[in-house]
Amino acid sequence: MKKTLKSLILSNMIVCTVTFFGTVESAYAISIKVESQSEHVLDLQQRLSALGYFKAGLTGYYGPATAEAVRRFQKAYRLPVDGEVDSTTFSKIQGAVSPKNSALEQLARIIYSEARGESFEGQVAVGAVVLNRVQSPLFPDSITEVIFQKGQFSAVDDGQYWLTPNQTAYQAAKAALNGWDPARGTLYYHNPKITTSTWSLSRPKVVTIGKHVFTR
Repeated sequence: MKKTLKSLILSNMIVCTVTFFGTVESAYAISIKVESQSEHVLDLQQRLSALGYFKAGLTGYYGPATAEAVRRFQKAYRLPVDGEVDSTTFSKIQGAVSPKNSALEQLARIIYSEARGESFEGQVAVGAVVLNRVQSPLFPDSITEVIFQKGQFSAVDDGQYWLTPNQTAYQAAKAALNGWDPARGTLYYHNPKITTSTWSLSRPKVVTIGKHVFTR
């Protein structure tokens, strides 16, 4: 079942030492909450997916599918099977595989191709719309499926999606994954100066950021 940010369960705090993209960072506290959203959850999902334990679409949300994948991993590695990612479990997952990080790259690509001329807040807002759609019953259940849903993003249709994103786009993707939503929960946006869609122009406006109007 899809969840919204309002239904996040503030429990099961853990402390991990995190390895990202083949480099080891110093140990620091990371709070991964059940039903939470973050870049760290996405990293966890991608590692479990690469190992064959996580079969669902990559979302960045720690839901039942992620917990079940963790339990299968724990059982295979003879760890306590509880679906919770403590430091021992995460260390084992770290050592088992390094993810390609495709979902984060996809989010950065759609941000860059759709909003590279916008402010950082405007770029984060575009990423947040993608994540809001992942959580909505009106759209597909993964970052990849949302981005490539037919006819939804002009940058995918015209090929700009394949431009190489800059570092700002990656930072905006991470900010959106970590819960910043300047789009205020909206599922749509458009540039009123160039859109020809009466459907888009007629939708209730929530917030305007730069050239984009975000709508319900």
